[in-house]
Amino acid sequence: MMSGISPTNAHTEISETLHQGDDHSHITPSEIAVGVVIGRASEYFDFFVYGIASVLVFPAVFFPFENRLDGVLLAFTIFSFAFIARPLGTLISMSVQRRFGREAKLTMALFLLGISTAGIAFLPGYASLGTASIVLLSILRVGQGLALGGSWDGLPSLLALNAPPNRRGWYAMLGQLGAPLGFFLASALFAYLYSSLSTEDFLDWGWRYTFYVAFAINVVALFARLRLVSTNEYDRALESKELQPTNVLEMTRSQGYNIVIGAFAALASYALFHLITVFPLSWISLFSTQSISEFLVVQMVGALLGAIGTVASGVIADRMGRRNTLGSLAVLIAVFSGFAPTLLDGGKLGQDVFILVGFLILGLSYGQAAGAVTANFEKQYRYTGAALTNDLAWLIGAAFAPLVALGLSSSFGLGYVSVYLLSGALCTLAALYVNRAILERGEND
Repeated sequence: MMSGISPTNAHTEISETLHQGDDHSHITPSEIAVGVVIGRASEYFDFFVYGIASVLVFPAVFFPFENRLDGVLLAFTIFSFAFIARPLGTLISMSVQRRFGREAKLTMALFLLGISTAGIAFLPGYASLGTASIVLLSILRVGQGLALGGSWDGLPSLLALNAPPNRRGWYAMLGQLGAPLGFFLASALFAYLYSSLSTEDFLDWGWRYTFYVAFAINVVALFARLRLVSTNEYDRALESKELQPTNVLEMTRSQGYNIVIGAFAALASYALFHLITVFPLSWISLFSTQSISEFLVVQMVGALLGAIGTVASGVIADRMGRRNTLGSLAVLIAVFSGFAPTLLDGGKLGQDVFILVGFLILGLSYGQAAGAVTANFEKQYRYTGAALTNDLAWLIGAAFAPLVALGLSSSFGLGYVSVYLLSGALCTLAALYVNRAILERGEND
């Protein structure tokens, strides 16, 4: 992967920016790319550990008084709390950064993420604490959301702004690689524990190891990212591109339409995101005879295909343009939505095809979903605008996807999975159309 981002002619501008000044330490573009991937992979690993546990663990541990389906639905409800809290976390963290600096903000965010994750690992279940265990789980999940909102470090924007015009798609996909990598690791860990332990041991203590690992990975990611943000070069590079937090109310008044367009432009990708990762696992565990361990392995293969698709999206986008790529993939997601019910109801073969094909399409689309239209923001608003756009895209497109898809499908049939995916694709196409109209009007003015 690194060979695709290291040629000298592709990095002249960013290297000059990063190597200015009297400080003799250097941050290379490759180090920034590694920081992006490590940071995002750690967040996504933590994210997927919770998502998988919402299906395999939490219904039995925290909602034993409900039937299996209702237990999963309640777990998915708490799952959504992090996405609701995330924009608030961004607002709080931007204020912290303006007063105390980026290092303080990132340290606070990642420690909060680590504490919340470790707290879940040690949290007693309903059998010990009763309703208090559910309340504490909800609080810790909100803590994860607040932390993720504060973890925005500007690295992806820095890479994007310094990317040569013909390599913007490639740079854009680097941070997105964290999603399939994080999901692969989380699925592998759960597959090993689930297949190696008895059901009693897995639900008693085995699942907790996944959250211990998530905590450890977050600590490593913290030091890797702090190594970058604590350098003078990094600060100068961000300042030279005006990647600093701004007043949110002022930005909303001036650039609010760009936040809405940006959030909806990525909706197809984010809707597909949870309908390929978390929702199918819940459907298989509730309504299929397929082995959970075997299905997790299939999802791991799917994650690898997703990673390949993400990398390929960088090449495709550099030839077609990022927005054209995103629009084309939204059409493909709309087509894929028509086959979703048949595949999910088609036994082991159909379910596996749904996962593998879905992950490949997800990688191609998700690789360009972040920041596809953030170039619309005025420079001084881009740092805050990109963070809020990402938060709202997750909230609108993904927060309630597993809950809505499982609730509707279990009651009315799998056709509602198609409706959900199709609505996301149509919103993406509409947002891209509006964005193009605004740009053309600006050029004519």
